[in-house]
Amino acid sequence: MAFGSKVRTYFNGTWHDGDVPVMSAADHGAWLGSGVFDGARYFDGVAPDVLAHCERVNASAKALMLEPNVTAEEMVEIIWDGIRNFQWDDAVYLRPMYWGIDGDATAIVPDGNVGFAICLEEREMAPAEVSVKTTTTRFRRPVLEDAVVNAKAGCLYPNNARMLAEVRAKGYQNALVADAMGNVAESATANVFMVKDGEVFTPIPNGTFLAGITRARHIKNLAADGTPVVETVLSFDDFRDADEVFLSGNMNKVTPVTEFDGTHYQVGPVTRRVREMYWDWAMSERG
Repeated sequence: MAFGSKVRTYFNGTWHDGDVPVMSAADHGAWLGSGVFDGARYFDGVAPDVLAHCERVNASAKALMLEPNVTAEEMVEIIWDGIRNFQWDDAVYLRPMYWGIDGDATAIVPDGNVGFAICLEEREMAPAEVSVKTTTTRFRRPVLEDAVVNAKAGCLYPNNARMLAEVRAKGYQNALVADAMGNVAESATANVFMVKDGEVFTPIPNGTFLAGITRARHIKNLAADGTPVVETVLSFDDFRDADEVFLSGNMNKVTPVTEFDGTHYQVGPVTRRVREMYWDWAMSERG
């Protein structure tokens, strides 16, 4: 399913126009779920942290017992080659991916033989004024003993879809999601931060969610600006008592939260500053 208005696909060593087929019906990834991906962004002439995203897709592949066969540096070169076919001021979603092709004698365990593709889709960045309202969901983040939570794996996303379908039925756009112990882990689509009395907090990585690349960038930017982020255990009541809440993800970078389950927030100065700092840093990468 393409959500972009213009799509280019890198497969079998060359770029193709459009959303081309890349997976066969008998591929391990097609019927046994051994697929991983990562998402980076291009906008205004920059692709922030694109190398880190390419490094992570290789790490995700290894977590699913797939053997990556393209280095992160090679991926970056391929991506920039593909971007040249877009307009300079297009906003593009950059998605490298691997999937298993063959399995062992049981068929269930992938044998390391992988498919590789990169999909570039034109997708506008969300305007700064876009915000979301959140509530709780009965679905939780899994743990490593249950699922491959140390990878950005497609097989994890049906659980996120259940979360979103549940909260949308209640009139909300996103969910704050608990870990196995009932503490806040992240949202259904992105990492989460909260602000209280000028201090910034975010759930401490505990092996139930990916501590994102954009999340790490916000933490670095805030520290350089004199506001160190506290990574700690946070409850839903902590979020109800917060002054500001915002989501952090690759797709939109910073998304203000204006409600959590009846508790309302303003889009405050820290949220606005985090967004400003991210764009200032990203533009500094133009070189």
